[in-house]
Amino acid sequence: MKQLIISAATEGDTNPLVPNIWEMFVVLVGFAVLLFIVTKYVVPMFEKNFAERAEAIEGGIAKAEKAQAEASAALEEYKQQLTDARTEANRIREEARGEGAQILADLKEKAAAESARITAQAHAQIESERQAAVVSLRAEVGTLATTLASRIVGEALTDDARSARVVDRFLADLENQNAGAAK
Repeated sequence: MKQLIISAATEGDTNPLVPNIWEMFVVLVGFAVLLFIVTKYVVPMFEKNFAERAEAIEGGIAKAEKAQAEASAALEEYKQQLTDARTEANRIREEARGEGAQILADLKEKAAAESARITAQAHAQIESERQAAVVSLRAEVGTLATTLASRIVGEALTDDARSARVVDRFLADLENQNAGAAK
């Protein structure tokens, strides 16, 4: 069978390694038509798609950069507002402390004044009650002393001037005894 193939190849005067001219022409024409179609229709579509994608990517990057800048500006504004709010809160807190201290001082002053007024009023009332008690006790002691003296002496001390002298002398002696005991 090898022999048959070799003899068939040697019988013709055409070399199988050299291509046929008509086949080459048809292939070149087909390649030229295909190249024309690709360069006329396909490549522009690819270029258009590439340009759109590049534009979309660049637009997206620009939008992202713009959004990043806006976000940074908003963050800075937020930080500034937060700082301002903290400063304002500290100022209000300090004002409240000052007002609280002032109110406390006013209340202490009012309480001290009220306390002094109540104390003065109590001292005045105590003094008036002491004076009333002294007057009442003098009268009672005077009556008791006059009665006692009239029983001891044996005569009635109905004279008011005499009874007043006796009472005064008795009270003076009593005060002297109290002063001597206190020393």
